[in-house]
Amino acid sequence: MFLSSSAALAQDVVVGKLVYDMTGRELDLGLLGLAEFAPAALLVLVTGSVADRFDRRRVTALALGAEAASVGVLGWYASTEPTSVVPVFFLVMWFGAARAFAAPASRALPADIVEPERLPRVVPRYSAAWQAAVIVGPVLGGVLYSRDIRLPFVAMALLLAGSAAAVLAIRVVPHRAPAPLVVETTMESTMEAADEVAPIPERPGWRAAFEGLRFIRGHPILLGAISLDLFAVLFGGAVALLPAVAEERLGVDAVGLGWLRAAGGIGAALVTLGLAVRPVQRQVGRRLLFVVALFGVATIVLGVTRSFVVAFIAMAVLSGADAVSVFIRATLVPLVTPRDKRGRVLAVENVFIGASNELGAFESGVAGQLLGPAGAIVLGGTATLAVAASWALLFPDLRDVDRFPTS
Repeated sequence: MFLSSSAALAQDVVVGKLVYDMTGRELDLGLLGLAEFAPAALLVLVTGSVADRFDRRRVTALALGAEAASVGVLGWYASTEPTSVVPVFFLVMWFGAARAFAAPASRALPADIVEPERLPRVVPRYSAAWQAAVIVGPVLGGVLYSRDIRLPFVAMALLLAGSAAAVLAIRVVPHRAPAPLVVETTMESTMEAADEVAPIPERPGWRAAFEGLRFIRGHPILLGAISLDLFAVLFGGAVALLPAVAEERLGVDAVGLGWLRAAGGIGAALVTLGLAVRPVQRQVGRRLLFVVALFGVATIVLGVTRSFVVAFIAMAVLSGADAVSVFIRATLVPLVTPRDKRGRVLAVENVFIGASNELGAFESGVAGQLLGPAGAIVLGGTATLAVAASWALLFPDLRDVDRFPTS
């Protein structure tokens, strides 16, 4: 997780900086997000079934190898002093297609290797690897980019190759299914519906591929948790505009941009360490909604400030809030989902996450082109607050979740 995420986050910084240096348009930053999201959306019916049907470790390793190849080609193109961004978009789509296969397979692994009652302890450690990458990846990418445009791509390819080798060492052990959720209101109908879902067929077809969508639609907790992330980050996706914010409002270069992205990792890492020691155990639903609202407030602060220090703190706070949201969803979603359907459900969730991040980047790019970076970010933060309030009313089952499932 650390190696692959460091590479992916370094790529976000480096490619965003490369494209903005070439065109100077916020819209192109948004198009990068769209290019990375499109493959995950188009392949969702395939990637989930692949993750359920084949060895998830091998699927992840092969996908990471494909990511490394795309990064290598992208580095070569960047070294030719390019003038067109079109090849960059196609190479980012290649990277996104490989990532679409890696995501559901790798994200299902934590729930595959431990007993359900241990997962709330494992998820913060899993997330800690991600948060460490959020610090290391952007700084590494920014520093190497400032030295030589080819260096970050070489580093990313090596990181991805190392991750592909490391994931094959994971051991998967059998464990029993989780017991029903403990909530403040009755959930018998929800859990009965879960029990009625048929097992995965030996040769899954389109019906099996659609099972993830059907399962999520029939379970308000899953639908509410996954869609909350979609709409909250879709509107609050300020990170995509950081290259413009760093240059136009804060007056910092690629190194400063890297540290601004790393600020998110620092805040999230501190929160993740706290969760590793004392994970969320009660009032799960209400805390999820609260941290999404906090994410929106910090996003608004990021949009209005011209101080690098204030922007650094705002990035740390919004990423810390997002870390709690990620912890809750990463624990709740796999435990509510039967093991034989996790790949397909997580593939659908991956599209939702991609929509929130990459489509959010596209939305931010378009809004930034029309309103400027500050206006787009403030508008997005305000919309995120509205989403948190609306979901508290629209999904009472999610709001009233008290505890995670236990065995």
